[in-house]
Amino acid sequence: MRLVIQRVQNASVEIEGASVSQIGAGLLILVGVEEGDTEEDMLWLASKTVGLRIFNDNNGVMNLSVKDIGGEILAVSQFTLTASTRKGNRPSYIRAAGHELAVPLYERYCEEVSAAIGKAVGRGVFGADMKVSLINDGPVTIIIDSRIKE
Repeated sequence: MRLVIQRVQNASVEIEGASVSQIGAGLLILVGVEEGDTEEDMLWLASKTVGLRIFNDNNGVMNLSVKDIGGEILAVSQFTLTASTRKGNRPSYIRAAGHELAVPLYERYCEEVSAAIGKAVGRGVFGADMKVSLINDGPVTIIIDSRIKE
């Protein structure tokens, strides 16, 4: 599984002009699931997400987690995070997990993160054509891949 985590002042998802989800200060997380990803990968990433200290403390040092600041989280599924660009200019998505694996892992990731922060996680709609808006704070953007745990 791959995550792109962005510290945001706010973020939202729209589908066909209708607001689906929105958050204030916190994290916008793009979630990509690959074939072979497991429950263990998802749990590791959920823990990393909640514990990631990328918010400023009183001294202006990134020392606080989203949980520490009482922030919100919006998680959006994004199969394009699995793209391979090794050959040619057209990305290959052959490594993207099918719905039977990707949907349950994405949903469980959202549930685990929600339980850890004690509030609902905003979500997009799996497989929908979404318009995602955000104000990146910093900017701070972190990429985490469960296959690279070193």
